Amino acid sequence: MPQQLSDHKNIWCFAEVRHGRLVGTIFELLTIGGNLAEELKEDLCVVLAGDKLDQWTKELFEAGPKKIYLIEHPSLANFSDEAYAKTLAELAKKEKPNKFLFPASTIGRSITGRLAVYLNTGAAADATELSVGAGTNGVPAGTLKTVRPTYGGNVLATVICPRTRPEIVSVRPMVFPKSQKTPGRTGETVRVAVNPETWKTKFTSFTPEKSAEIDLASADKIVSGGRGLGKTEGFEIIRSLANELGAAVGASRAAVDAGWIPYRHQVGLTGRTVRPKLYVACGISGQVQHLAGMGQADVICAINTDPECPMMKLATFSIETNLYEFIPLVIREIQKYKN
Repeated sequence: MPQQLSDHKNIWCFAEVRHGRLVGTIFELLTIGGNLAEELKEDLCVVLAGDKLDQWTKELFEAGPKKIYLIEHPSLANFSDEAYAKTLAELAKKEKPNKFLFPASTIGRSITGRLAVYLNTGAAADATELSVGAGTNGVPAGTLKTVRPTYGGNVLATVICPRTRPEIVSVRPMVFPKSQKTPGRTGETVRVAVNPETWKTKFTSFTPEKSAEIDLASADKIVSGGRGLGKTEGFEIIRSLANELGAAVGASRAAVDAGWIPYRHQVGLTGRTVRPKLYVACGISGQVQHLAGMGQADVICAINTDPECPMMKLATFSIETNLYEFIPLVIREIQKYKN
């Protein structure tokens, strides 16, 4: 039986809580979610799942939602795919949201596929653009147009879900700015009942990954290497500079494809989208896929022997030189300054 699409109202944004902390991607979702809510003349809502959640409602309300759904239970303190997806599905069946936005994180990606199956609807992943159809070009009015990279980032696909609701989308982090907060703004809090007895899986334990690396997605400073390094060993000098600056290590797709550094360091449409205060590009020419992933950095410093490459033209500071000669000098000057 076809859905009555008109029964579905409001824009929902999922607020991720990871290891007892509210993840900042919710404020990016509230920016694009707020734009959609305004255009569709619907309410903006937040869905928050976990344990001991009241501590974040004030901050969230100040960022714009009219309503916050609190799905609170000690069993939800640690993420479980089944528990979260089933609980969200039960709530969505009852409340009938129009659009449901998630961060394209490990947790967000895990939930969206399961949720789409439970609700018999569609899900689009890793969105970099979102807009509302106007009833032209085969897109029904009010339907989301979700743009996402595909075919290795060489093509941007537009995904629509015209016949079912809610439309579920995971949104790539760092693509949209964080929402502005209005001190004192409040809204309605709805507490959602939870029944853990219906879940087949149970959380047993969590073992954190042991790594001294700074997380690329949240880093204020990033030093990245590209094809211009010429070899795997080139990333030793990249890591040395990153260590002195307290920066994360990034890479271009070419460097990752060459096997010089793991994929988790890749910046660009097919990797991470980042928005640091400082981005140092070493030996990176600046293909469009890479620029799309870091072009919003506050300050870009490019080190390259080709003054005409796109990265050198985009950069705040362009340094035409051999990076193997220049970077050791920079490291020594930083060390002198520290001492």
